[in-house]
Amino acid sequence: MTADVFIAGASMTAFGKRPDDSVKALTAEAVTAALADAGATVDDIEAAWFSNTRQPMLEGQNTVRGQIALRPLGLTGIPVVNVENACASGSTALLQALHWVRAGAGDIALVVGVEKMVFPDRPDRVAAAFAGGTDIHDRAGVLAYIERMGGEAPEDGRSLFMDLYAAQARAHMARFGTTQDDLARLAAKNHTAAAHNPHSQYRTPMTVEQVMADKPVVFPFTRAMCAPVSDGAAALVVCSSRGLKRLGGETRAVRVRGCALVSAGARDARDFDNHIGRRAAMAAYEQAEVSPADIDVAEVHDATSYAELQQIENLGLAEPGTVGIRAMTGDFALGGKTPVNPSGGLVAKGHPVGATGVAQLFELTTQLRGEAGPRQVPRARIAVAENGGGFLGVEEAATVVTILEGWAA
Repeated sequence: MTADVFIAGASMTAFGKRPDDSVKALTAEAVTAALADAGATVDDIEAAWFSNTRQPMLEGQNTVRGQIALRPLGLTGIPVVNVENACASGSTALLQALHWVRAGAGDIALVVGVEKMVFPDRPDRVAAAFAGGTDIHDRAGVLAYIERMGGEAPEDGRSLFMDLYAAQARAHMARFGTTQDDLARLAAKNHTAAAHNPHSQYRTPMTVEQVMADKPVVFPFTRAMCAPVSDGAAALVVCSSRGLKRLGGETRAVRVRGCALVSAGARDARDFDNHIGRRAAMAAYEQAEVSPADIDVAEVHDATSYAELQQIENLGLAEPGTVGIRAMTGDFALGGKTPVNPSGGLVAKGHPVGATGVAQLFELTTQLRGEAGPRQVPRARIAVAENGGGFLGVEEAATVVTILEGWAA
């Protein structure tokens, strides 16, 4: 039995295009709010993990990014660990903080995810940053995979990941009969949920028809089915039972039941049963001693709406090939059997890469506290987050699945 670890404080900034805000400013906003939420001060923090992926390429700050961003807040002298694990960086940072607490190295830690991605004057660097999420020495292999899965040759000016996801979506459509309407229905669900999230980049409800009529990106995706480029930050205060008592936050604490990180494996592209997301999910469920049937609410990494469909299957929330029909009946919407992405998901809430995984956990913490307002999932007690990043071989390079429990409920 491992020692309990809790999320005592959580916050996120508004996501979107924030040209006047620096990495330091976004960090300060998120950290200040998370400390206040936990009833903590800077002096309570004994170590920090800082998730960021884009600052080296887009601004040239190659190293010690966390130490630099946290220093103006008075967080000096403590261990600061910089974490980069593609889009899974934020949840990977949480995993490392959990290990630190459970090892008895300290009682109260800070996890921060922050990203500045909107640089209209640096399109080549932005494109290179996305391409760097794959093996840059095997560009031919990545393009061959896209073609093999039924995709198109990538066009200049869009993220290579849209083509990777589109190829996977086409393969899923060929095997299971998934339709473009199925993906549009998931996107419309998320855009509609985001209208109730004050932190979301987009807050305009959309119908399936509006999603389908939006600007085409690469078949089967329209713009409304794809996550935007975003700026933003999120933060968590993580602590042991002793740290929680010190902060006096027992009534709003959320317990981390399981957290599993898995890297890309060697599998056939059509072997969906051994997808990285499924392997991470099964490991997290085993740690948490729960099953998919216990999940009340989920946040998944919908960099595209196909990714949401795929991760719903990987988490065991639906049998392969059934997500479309179940989405049609509202199973994954607010009020449905297992709401997925009540925050609006990445397609509407936004996707500042280093902050995304932490923001998912902010949403689920808010849900488990019963503090989500009009997007609240009633009686939510057990929640799951899936956060994947990069691409290697035939799947994401890294995926983290985290299980949370409303411990004080």
